Amino acid sequence: MVRFLYGMQAAGECAGANRSFWERTAQKFSTAPLRQDITTDVCVIGAGIAGVSTAYLAARENRSVVLIDDGPVGGGMTGRTTAHLVNAIDDRYIEIEKFLGEECARLTAKSHTAAIECAERIVREHKIDCDFERTDGYLFLPPGGSVTELMKELEAIQRAGLLTVVRVDAVPNAKINSDAVLRFPQQAQFHPLKFLNGVARVITHEGGQIFTDTHVVAVEDGDQVKVKTCDGHTITAQAAVVATNCPINDRLAIHSKQAPYATYAICLRVTREVDHALLWDTALTAEDEKQEIGPVPYHYVRFARDEEGDVLMVGGEDHKTGQADDWEQRFAKLERWTRERFPFVGDITDRWSGQVMEPVDGVAYIGRNPGDKNIYVVTGDSGNGITHGILGGMLLIDLIAGRENPWAKLYDPSRKPLNPRALADYIAENANVAAQFRDYVTPGSAKSVDEIKPGEGAVLRDGLKKIATYRDESGNLHAFSAVCPHLGCVVRWDGCEKTWDCPCHGSRFDALGCVLNGPAISDLERVEVLES
Repeated sequence: MVRFLYGMQAAGECAGANRSFWERTAQKFSTAPLRQDITTDVCVIGAGIAGVSTAYLAARENRSVVLIDDGPVGGGMTGRTTAHLVNAIDDRYIEIEKFLGEECARLTAKSHTAAIECAERIVREHKIDCDFERTDGYLFLPPGGSVTELMKELEAIQRAGLLTVVRVDAVPNAKINSDAVLRFPQQAQFHPLKFLNGVARVITHEGGQIFTDTHVVAVEDGDQVKVKTCDGHTITAQAAVVATNCPINDRLAIHSKQAPYATYAICLRVTREVDHALLWDTALTAEDEKQEIGPVPYHYVRFARDEEGDVLMVGGEDHKTGQADDWEQRFAKLERWTRERFPFVGDITDRWSGQVMEPVDGVAYIGRNPGDKNIYVVTGDSGNGITHGILGGMLLIDLIAGRENPWAKLYDPSRKPLNPRALADYIAENANVAAQFRDYVTPGSAKSVDEIKPGEGAVLRDGLKKIATYRDESGNLHAFSAVCPHLGCVVRWDGCEKTWDCPCHGSRFDALGCVLNGPAISDLERVEVLES
């Protein structure tokens, strides 16, 4: 007989299996958890780039601000990004024009440019040592890519007001044969965790309060917002900002308009001196078959530096969260793609995965939460989370203060996907979510606990139930209901990060069932099962 352990947790098993480059090269800022009821002007939930930026700007306006997170500052997806600060957007200006019109494309360019300038101002004013640097970015075609389509993108970029973007002959620092390349001057990059650490210190210096290891279980709207924690404490605020990558405060309003995608990144040691740049290809349309749903994966590249010198950081190979288990092959494809184009790289130093939220019309959701009076959200960042986090703070503070902001309508979370293609994507993504409920009638991913190796997990069928089962490195088994507490989808094991991932709306739980990422706000339900 094998007994499933109940409520036991091995030290260090709450985090994902892979540390990012940023997590390896910086400590995360943390404080004591909230231990009493408290009142403030602004409560910010989530201490990633969006939450920290919002709290900083609130504190700078002499508002009382409380910033809380259920982990350390930067403990979520900000620490797993590749940290491009850009006005070269992932979803392309030609697409924004089609979905939302030329004026929205211009506002997109202006808001992203303003976010880069804001980050630079913060770094300079407070002398934050975070490896901030301005650098050019290059958008290039994969083999067989359409020059005509790239030139249409250039025309859209220039209509949006980015007149310094031009076509150039080649990509620097790379063995890349591209029929057309666009150069975006004055983009930027930094070390996101070092940036957050510096800004967090400024927040506390300005009188703001930061509480880490503080888990929120409810956010209640009204003339005053009530933010309740799992320890029974309440934060009463004039306004609350939910900056948790994926909102935790509603069940469906935002989640039906965006979709979670896993993305992968590797770092390789650079063996000679090179000039830093940001690089992106347009997509893998000419090399691989298109995905049936969602954005086509593309590659994104930058340089970073640790104590031993430069590394090349490359990301891509995206797929819908919880809907692929070939992560080893995806890392291998990233490495192969990189070595073919950057022959000066050596050993792999880091590899990890993260999650991005893809909005159906290519633009983030930043503003008042639909149907609420004093609750605000920032989400739907696609691959521009660092830039969106900073511009999100700028926009949200204006909204909270009652000031007009020209970006408000563009990023309004209440907007509907009215463009025919956006509407088609909306229908397809929600049909994909509905299809995941087939897991209630399918077999498990393993037939018995005997198939589960130490450090691995699988979903087992137990009569009508699905059981998420993990065997720790000591051989002990831990079992949970496989039903996500958000909307009831069945979670799946992610062998890359050792997490349980919801294939519907992107909730993630560690190997021991503890919630890591919303929209779920509670852990997987623990069960005790006997197996022969």
